[in-house]
Amino acid sequence: MAQARIGVTGLAVMGRNLARNLARHGHPVAVHNRTEARTKALIEEFGHEGTFVPASTPEEFVAALERPRRLVIMVKAGAPTDAVIEEFAPLLAPGDMIVDGGNAHFADTRRRERALRERGIHFVGAGISGGEEGALHGPSIMPGGSAESYRELGPLLEDIAAEADGEPCCAHVGPDGAGHFVKMVHNGIEYADMQLIGEAYDLLRRAAGLGPAEIAEVFRAWNGGRLESYLIEITAEVLAHTDPATGAPFVDVVLDRAEQKGTGRWTVQTALDLGVPVNGIAEAVFARSLSGHVPLREAARRLPGPTPGRPVDADVFADDVEQALYASKIVAYAQGFHQIQAGSDEYGWNIDLGRMAAIWRGGCIIRARFLDRIRAAYQADPRIPTLLADEHFADAVGAAQSAWRRVVATAAELGVPVPGFSSALAYYDALRAERLPAALIQGQRDFFGAHTYRRVDRAGSFHTLWSGDRSEVEA
Repeated sequence: MAQARIGVTGLAVMGRNLARNLARHGHPVAVHNRTEARTKALIEEFGHEGTFVPASTPEEFVAALERPRRLVIMVKAGAPTDAVIEEFAPLLAPGDMIVDGGNAHFADTRRRERALRERGIHFVGAGISGGEEGALHGPSIMPGGSAESYRELGPLLEDIAAEADGEPCCAHVGPDGAGHFVKMVHNGIEYADMQLIGEAYDLLRRAAGLGPAEIAEVFRAWNGGRLESYLIEITAEVLAHTDPATGAPFVDVVLDRAEQKGTGRWTVQTALDLGVPVNGIAEAVFARSLSGHVPLREAARRLPGPTPGRPVDADVFADDVEQALYASKIVAYAQGFHQIQAGSDEYGWNIDLGRMAAIWRGGCIIRARFLDRIRAAYQADPRIPTLLADEHFADAVGAAQSAWRRVVATAAELGVPVPGFSSALAYYDALRAERLPAALIQGQRDFFGAHTYRRVDRAGSFHTLWSGDRSEVEA
């Protein structure tokens, strides 16, 4: 007999916590795992939190779900997800739905949605941000799929999502792969944000001479202002932590090799396909890659650096770094939202960018105070070409640019790598430039490959006969 409103299969930490979140909100949840021991462990440890319906087989699991069945998959992306879909889809009926809550590539989600739609089954690719704590206490949820599926599924997801100003941090993103696309770009922005914060720490330590505990206090102060965010908050906690085994600052005993699971790399690859410049996100991905190339770094360690420069005033420099960090973060978010808009246009998703900013205000890793300003910018002009064209952000970045330039210059003088800060500044300067050197590049392309060029004074495409009399012909 059907007893559960929704089911979760895949009971690793994220799946288990999502099931607990649903049960805590009064929703009977069917739970299943390929290894039954995990199902039993969940019931034994957390069964008192709500109504769980354990199932030992796929058939039992599906039978426990009320119609239309809502089946949430929480397994590794790629082949494991396909395997679970093929296991459960034959047991479902038209109108039922499968929800993939993992970090799937949006192209895989589009493929799966199309295949299951032909069988009458709704497929929902739902981006879920907030980590294991968010899954339990309220994540930011970005579901794609059909509008019909959201009518059936949306109320449950909104019920368990985080809230910001009384609004659930969950909204229907758009058809097929839209939800996973937005989650992918969210993670790309997260990469850039973390890289910028890391560079700010590195500058305060190497240029201003502050210790980790002192820098923690700087970040705590910043978190009380316009930089208020989850990532700034936890940065202060990490920097203030002391390693219990050695008594040294925790950050000094951690190997400096940042790992990645792939969503940041997908963001950059997809941006290249769409022709969207996301150099801040790309630099963050490359910085993580470089940190892991140990033989490369060891081989280059003897390369000469600059002679020691004059010491900086720590307080003044910290203020400059705060401004550079804020301006660079704005650029990173502007690039990410530009990519979401480009993806929405390419695939016909009609994504509401202001709504995406709103649902990122709580639960997710990049939740931050200034997402309210981003939402306001898109409410004022849903088709604004870039956030940097919004009056508020244009004024904020303009006011920060002198400090921003000083920080990048100081980093270059001292030999402190700041690819995030410097690439964000280069992007800002490229946007505001009246002319770019692309004119010369196009001329070079025409010279060696007859790729043609356009002129500023008349329409059409042209080619110069470089190996001939250098006259111009219309292409």
